Amino acid sequence: MRLYELTEQYQVLEDMMYDPDVDSLTIEDTMEAIFGEIEDKAESYAIIITDMKADIEALKAEESRLNARRTSLENRQKALKTTLMENMKAIGKSKIKTTLFTISVAKNGGQEPLVIDGAIDDIPGRFLIPQPPKVNGDAVRALLSERQVDWAHLEPRGEHLGIR
Repeated sequence: MRLYELTEQYQVLEDMMYDPDVDSLTIEDTMEAIFGEIEDKAESYAIIITDMKADIEALKAEESRLNARRTSLENRQKALKTTLMENMKAIGKSKIKTTLFTISVAKNGGQEPLVIDGAIDDIPGRFLIPQPPKVNGDAVRALLSERQVDWAHLEPRGEHLGIR
């Protein structure tokens, strides 16, 4: 039987408990049948959930390992390119042609890099990008612990399923 069907039967059981025409033996038998099946289903769900959790952790570990490997390769590639470019500059060559590649040292395209040397306060306002203010959640929570305000409130915490 499916979990939603068991849930429906549980609702019927609740109705039976309030019905004076239903005897206690019928209620006890129904309770035994439903609760046994619900516990079995819940256990099956918990097994699947914990198996998925283990798979998720294994995938996270693999992601971390692959990310570290990618970063290592990117750093090695950058070092090799830097070494090759520095050596080409040292011998005065800006271009090398081979049967497979043409390797050249060239200026970067796009805009020149901008460096701000002064303090932000010294820069005229027309050169600054206005940004909306951000709410300080911790300060608002502290205020709400002291008194109520019209412009904010705390929501009740949600629930979660614990499986041990």
